[in-house]
Amino acid sequence: MLSAFSDEHFMHEALKDATFAFNEDEIPVGAVIVCNNRIIARAHNMTQKLNDVTAHAEMIAFTSASSFLNSKYLTNCKLYVTLEPCVMCAGASFWTQIPEIIFGAFDDKRGFSIIDKKILHPSTKIKGGILQNECGDLLKTYFQKKRT
Repeated sequence: MLSAFSDEHFMHEALKDATFAFNEDEIPVGAVIVCNNRIIARAHNMTQKLNDVTAHAEMIAFTSASSFLNSKYLTNCKLYVTLEPCVMCAGASFWTQIPEIIFGAFDDKRGFSIIDKKILHPSTKIKGGILQNECGDLLKTYFQKKRT
């Protein structure tokens, strides 16, 4: 049984949003932002629906969390996202000063870490590979479906 406040628990929550994106024919990436062990924002990719290439799950979650906290800084929060953030989302995380990013699947093609980990705020901690198989399988299924 999972602890109510474990990384796996919150990644399962992000996977719910990724599954919603999958069902909406969006690239299945989901994100939740947690503050004091409480989800304060949740989002999924909406690039198709909004016709906006910047409408990544992380970007929408940052905006929602900032609105909830009435602060542009997310200094007491954690981001859980099902796919390693891209350079754009990692750069945005720098400005939010979010202290921890936990992600599921690694992104060997577009993930920020293949470019430079200095994109993140110097105090941001990273943890990757949480529920990696579940997160990665959802993405693989989505792209296989697109190819057939």
